[in-house]
Amino acid sequence: MNLGESFPNFKVSTTLGDIDFHQWLGDSWGVLFSHPADFTPVCTTELSKAASISNEFGKRNTKIIALSCDPIHSHLEWIKDIQAYGKQAGEFPFPIIDDSSRELAVKLKMLDLDEIGNSGLPLTCRAVFIIDPKKRLRLSILYPASTGRNFDEIIRVLDSLQLTDQKKVATPVDWRQGGDCMILPTVKEEEIHSLFPEGVEMLEVPSGKKYIRITPCPDTI
Repeated sequence: MNLGESFPNFKVSTTLGDIDFHQWLGDSWGVLFSHPADFTPVCTTELSKAASISNEFGKRNTKIIALSCDPIHSHLEWIKDIQAYGKQAGEFPFPIIDDSSRELAVKLKMLDLDEIGNSGLPLTCRAVFIIDPKKRLRLSILYPASTGRNFDEIIRVLDSLQLTDQKKVATPVDWRQGGDCMILPTVKEEEIHSLFPEGVEMLEVPSGKKYIRITPCPDTI
């Protein structure tokens, strides 16, 4: 899929019951992330991390959902290990999809052809999809099965997407929430002061082109 395209709907069984994906998302943003298998070391660290920061996704009107190519009864047993690893307790904060048929992994092209599992089939890669409330794909990252993902980066990108949807800015390298932003090249000079009342810094560059325009992070409230 290309960014901006509609993310396909699907109906699946999860550790929290059967869901229709689009209906489950409702008016929220969504993060779907996949895993090669249950009871695997890297995946256990990832789900533990996601559970520990689930409230951060909630603050951003974002639902998270995991996928692994094993059945629900296996997921439920695995959750006990995940919580033990992370020293967590209580209800697990997000659903894990039963994709034991591998149907969804194939449909969303989440296979790592370089990593072959015990069954002789390609493992599911560590895919990350961010979907907006209009059910459009806004971010896609495919990590190999051997490399754990960075959830702090996923939060960072989510912050950037939500900010830049509302304001005419882009976020520069290594940007974090609240950091300075870049004014979009499409914003005309005569619009700057009304759109960015907190001020603008114009950086001089050898080309003489006035395209590096920096402004404090706009308030999105």
